[in-house]
Amino acid sequence: MARRVSLPSADDLFRPTDDEDGNPKGPTKRGAVHVVPDQPQEYDTEDQPEARKKPSGRVKHDEKMTVYVTADELLEIEHARLALRSKHGLAVDRGRLVREAIHLVLADLEQNGEASALVNRLTEE
Repeated sequence: MARRVSLPSADDLFRPTDDEDGNPKGPTKRGAVHVVPDQPQEYDTEDQPEARKKPSGRVKHDEKMTVYVTADELLEIEHARLALRSKHGLAVDRGRLVREAIHLVLADLEQNGEASALVNRLTEE
């Protein structure tokens, strides 16, 4: 005899977490966690031309790229994501973390060229 599993309703899954005054409903956890804003912060572009390029942040992405990583690399990404949340109060997903890391590495390459960390690591192999 098959039994039906009781699942939460959409109202339970998508309930508001703040009241009308912006105060959290229910007990708060030990540390405040802030969701990283949808729009990346503005960079000072006067003295850094490479800073004009910004990571895309939390927007709908039309392009997709599949990257294969080892189990250890994926674990390092997860540890970084959890450290950002627990130590810095930043809630980011893996995609956002990877996009930010790519932005930093490409900016370093553009600014430092042959002396960049990316060139150094790729020439070590």
